[in-house]
Amino acid sequence: MERYGSDVEVDEQRTPLIRRGHEEEVQKAPACGSSRYTLALLSSYGFFVVYSLRVNLSVAMVDMLNNTHQSNHSHSGTVCPGRADPAVRKHNHTASVYNWDSETQGWILGSFFYGYILTQVPGGYLAGRFGPKWLMGFGILGTVIFTLLTPVAADLGAGYLIAVRVLEGIGEGVTFPAMYTMWAAWAPPLERSRLLTISYIGAQLGTVISLPVSGEIIFYLDWTYVFYIFGAVGLVWFVLWAFFIFDSPNTHPRISEQERLYITSSLKNELSTSASNIPWRSIVTSMPLLAIVVAHFSYNWTFYTLLTLLPTYMSDILGFSIQQNGFLSALPYLGCAVVAVLSGQIADYLRETRKYRTVIVRKSFTLIGMIGPALFLVAAGYTGCDYTLAVTFLTISSSLGGVSASGFNINHLDIAPSYAGILLGITNTFATIPGMVGPVIARALTQQNTIEEWQIVFYIAAAIDLFGAIFYAVFGKGTVQSWAIRTSFSHAD
Repeated sequence: MERYGSDVEVDEQRTPLIRRGHEEEVQKAPACGSSRYTLALLSSYGFFVVYSLRVNLSVAMVDMLNNTHQSNHSHSGTVCPGRADPAVRKHNHTASVYNWDSETQGWILGSFFYGYILTQVPGGYLAGRFGPKWLMGFGILGTVIFTLLTPVAADLGAGYLIAVRVLEGIGEGVTFPAMYTMWAAWAPPLERSRLLTISYIGAQLGTVISLPVSGEIIFYLDWTYVFYIFGAVGLVWFVLWAFFIFDSPNTHPRISEQERLYITSSLKNELSTSASNIPWRSIVTSMPLLAIVVAHFSYNWTFYTLLTLLPTYMSDILGFSIQQNGFLSALPYLGCAVVAVLSGQIADYLRETRKYRTVIVRKSFTLIGMIGPALFLVAAGYTGCDYTLAVTFLTISSSLGGVSASGFNINHLDIAPSYAGILLGITNTFATIPGMVGPVIARALTQQNTIEEWQIVFYIAAAIDLFGAIFYAVFGKGTVQSWAIRTSFSHAD
């Protein structure tokens, strides 16, 4: 038990803080039809858009290259024998193709993250100062607009395409910090795992759906329509977000009084700050925050390696066609989405029943969600041309990664809910580095596209994953830190 001030207690079960003798327990508001679950669903849709726009280039790249497909079923450049489509259908090749070498491909696929890293910390700061709703809304809207311009940029040259992807990254960079800032005002402590896993499952669903759908769009139309169609989906989201979402329960005109009181009372003594008084020294010297940084960086190395290069691996090594590629590349993320939601339910159950402290839950879920993926990723490199086993191991690897959604991934809200957006901006800044350098390093290591080269890529990712899991297990915390909460409430309550 940790104590702050004279009349407030913060326990490791993360239960709502209650002033003794001044406050009665507030009844929990129903979830069905609630404003907080509406936020969870629409933010999930938003992250669906974010990841759809982020990964569709990974599939389109396979068809944008002049030397990728010699004919409808030719896989002469692959290590393993080609896998023929069950039905012979004409693959549409009406769009432009480009002569980009593997190094250029790596820079194009990684360029998004050079913009993404720039707006992480500013995103958290701006969301706290001006409100997260419009920051997230316009951030995604900007990404949508540049996505629609992608085909034009590609025709102008690789440099223009890289510039457009950097600008897309700048827009998307504010989304996670903004959403964490919003959840700090909306998510009751004992519902955090549930609400946040619903919210962020959209990222996995965006990957799951956009990968196979992109393959079909490319096959029947051409690769340019991938960007037009998903861009239109993003425009629809922006309209819904603008009309139905508000920064906090107190500014929401249609929230029930019961839900408003339930949320604000449960967060009453956790939210304590204004953006003008941020304890930067305490934040940057916080060991629990460093533990999240290391875990986030390590997890993302594996995540981004697969996110950007799995379609290439499916095509160049396993010899799958563009249609098969999209569906099979999506399987790992479908498993991750399902496991993430289940882990959120289990994590909050363990905390609500007080069977385990928050820190134990976070560390256990992180260890499972990082060591498991590392082991199966290495195993996938030794499956040779056993297509079924390779896809199975990659799917298990990514699925187990979903467990970490209730581990380090939401630990920011445990240790400093008032500064969650800023903390997420800091950790995501470092966690974006793998997206910048991972694809470039991986493509540099796989210039001959041999299985042995890809084994090296998988070993590097697994080793980084293991290090991050161990570091977090040693230094992670589950309680609100002293610098993240007021020491006296007499002047404000």
